[in-house]
Amino acid sequence: MEIITIRELKQQAGPIAEMVRYHAQLERSLKKTTKTGNPFYELTFSDAEESLVLRVWNNAPMFETCPQLQARMFYEVSGEFGLANDGRSVDGKTWTARALSEEEAAGVLAGSAELREKQTADFAFIEEAVAKIADPRLGLLCRSFLNRYAERFKRTAAARNYHHARRGGLVEHVSQMMRSAVQICEAYPMLNRDLLVTGVLFHDVGKLWENAYTAKGFSMPYTEVSELIGHIPLGMEIVNKLWREFVGNSPDSASWETLEPDSDRVRLHLLHLIVSHHGELEFGSPVVPKTPEAQALHYIDNLDAKMEMFERGYQVAGELGKNVYDRVRPLPGRLIAPLAKVEAPVSPEPAPAPEPESAPESAPESAPESAPESAPESAPDPDPVEQVEAEQKPAPEPVPEPPEEAPESLSVAGDGLPIPLPVEDDGERPDPF
Repeated sequence: MEIITIRELKQQAGPIAEMVRYHAQLERSLKKTTKTGNPFYELTFSDAEESLVLRVWNNAPMFETCPQLQARMFYEVSGEFGLANDGRSVDGKTWTARALSEEEAAGVLAGSAELREKQTADFAFIEEAVAKIADPRLGLLCRSFLNRYAERFKRTAAARNYHHARRGGLVEHVSQMMRSAVQICEAYPMLNRDLLVTGVLFHDVGKLWENAYTAKGFSMPYTEVSELIGHIPLGMEIVNKLWREFVGNSPDSASWETLEPDSDRVRLHLLHLIVSHHGELEFGSPVVPKTPEAQALHYIDNLDAKMEMFERGYQVAGELGKNVYDRVRPLPGRLIAPLAKVEAPVSPEPAPAPEPESAPESAPESAPESAPESAPESAPDPDPVEQVEAEQKPAPEPVPEPPEEAPESLSVAGDGLPIPLPVEDDGERPDPF
C-alpha cells in the first residue's frame, strides 16, 4: 500500500472508508471527556504540509493503545479512513500505529519529493537574486543573513495559518515575492531594485523567532519575545544587529563613505520597508508606506499571500456545486473554479523548399540554347456576341439574409452585453442563501 501525505488523505477521503497509510509526527495527545462524561483522546498528527486531528472514542478498538503513543514521536499510521458524520473532517475507523526509524522520520521532516525540490529551487533563486545586488552594503547584509540563519530560515513558516503555514513556507513566500519584485522593477524603472529585493528578504525576518518550527518537529512554539514585540520590531532589530556587525565593520566600509546615497540613508529606507509592509496602521504597521519601494513591497506581499490562499483553498475546500467551492478563510467569499487557459495552437514548421536541380554538365550540341522545349497552346478568342450580352445583362440584386436569432443561452439586458444564463443541472445544489 502506497504511503500518502495528510493532504492527499484529506483530498481522497470519501463517505466510504478506504485503507490508507501515511507517515507523520504525533504533535500532541490530549485526553478529554464528552458532555456526558465519557473519555476520548484527541490526537494531532502533522507532516510537512498539513495536520490531521483524530478523535478516538472510548468504544473504539484503538482507545486502549492511545496512552502508549508519545507526543513528538514519528509514526506510520495505517487503517481505514473516511469522512466523519459532519461530511468534512476525516475520521479513522480502525487503524494501527508503528514507530518510524530515524531515517524514516528524517524523510517526514523533509516533506514530499515535490516539496523538497520546490523549496531547494526557491532557496537557490533567493541566493541568485542576492548575488545580483549591486549596492555593496545591501549585498553584504543579505549574504551575512543567509550565512548565519539559513537553517533557521528553511524551517520557518510564513504564518501560523492561512498562507505558507508549513515548514519552509517562508522560503517559498520570499522567493516568489522576489520573482515578482524583479519583474515589477522592469515595468517600473523608478524602483530601486537592490532596495526592493533586500526588503523582500527582510520584511518577515522577525518570523524566524515567531513562526519557526522546532529543529526536529512540526510544532511551532510560542515565545515570550515574539508575543511581547512581534515580527515587525524584531525584523528591525535583526537588520540593525547585522548592519552593525557586518556592514559597519567591513574592511570596505571606508570606501563606502563616498557612495551616494550614504549608508545611513540606505539603512533607514530598508527599515521603512520592514515597518510599513502591512500597508495600514490597523493591520499592524507603525507607519504607512511612504516610498515607491515600500508601496510595491506591500502589494507584492499581499498578492503572494492571497494567491497561496486560493491555491491551497482549491485543494482542501469542499465542492458545493459545479465550479463552486466552500469558503476558505480569510478569503471573503466562496471559491469559484478559475477559468481555464486557452493554449495557442502550435503552428507547424514550414516544410523546407526543395533544392533546385543542378544543371547538366553539358547540353547536346544540336539543341538550341534559347528555344523552349514546347510552346504553350494559345487560348481561343472569346465569342464577341456572348461578350456583349454578358456586359448588357444587369447584375442580380442581393437577397437579404434573415436576422440571426439570439442563442437560447444568452439574455440581453437593456443595451448591455449578452449575459450567460445558468446551465440547467439535474443534480441537487445547496441553497446559496
